[in-house]
Amino acid sequence: MPVPDDRKQQPKTTADAKIPGAYEGETVTRRRFMTASAHTAGGIATAAFTLPALGMAFGPVFEKEQVRWEAVGPTEDFPDDTYIPRTITLSPGIGEVGKSTVYVRRYNDTIDSEVKDEYNDYVAITSRCMHLGCPVRYVEASERFICPCHGGVYDREGKVSGGPPVRPLDRFYTRVRDGIVEVGPRYSLNSELRRFSPRDPGQAIDGVGQYLYPSRPSIRKLPGT
Repeated sequence: MPVPDDRKQQPKTTADAKIPGAYEGETVTRRRFMTASAHTAGGIATAAFTLPALGMAFGPVFEKEQVRWEAVGPTEDFPDDTYIPRTITLSPGIGEVGKSTVYVRRYNDTIDSEVKDEYNDYVAITSRCMHLGCPVRYVEASERFICPCHGGVYDREGKVSGGPPVRPLDRFYTRVRDGIVEVGPRYSLNSELRRFSPRDPGQAIDGVGQYLYPSRPSIRKLPGT
């Protein structure tokens, strides 16, 4: 009597099972291979177009900016009770588009509440509104900075007095070299005039705002300030 062959009764494993549409012994069908190849080629082509575009879009965000100082006039040009407008270059190499107005005066102990240090013997305030970036102007008669676009009003320190701005006017670091006042990088202030790395208009800094609107990695406030 023949002895039964136990090997014939063992179920086939996944590797031994024949794939529908495949030849004997094939583990991947030609159709599946062609599909995977097409997907791989499509992924490579997409990356070839997408990655350079992303690099151009986000590269400048991480490109570190050099600290620039620009002379705006001798110290005797700037009193401590009113602002003198000066034009500075924010973005060199692009002509008038890269220029902006700053309002400069000497630090005044009876007016200023920002902590005094080596970088604010002279106060330099931006002319860019912290609502949407419209140009503001200083009205000496009312001792106010006024934005004509949406009614933003700031006091003579640049603190918000009324309207939609979310924070005080930004400032610039200043220093004196050989009797000449120089204006340096921009920085932002919260409602208590505490310094932060510069933010864009419309970005609040008080409370959780400083975390909701982090500064760009390439633009930081000066060390020790």
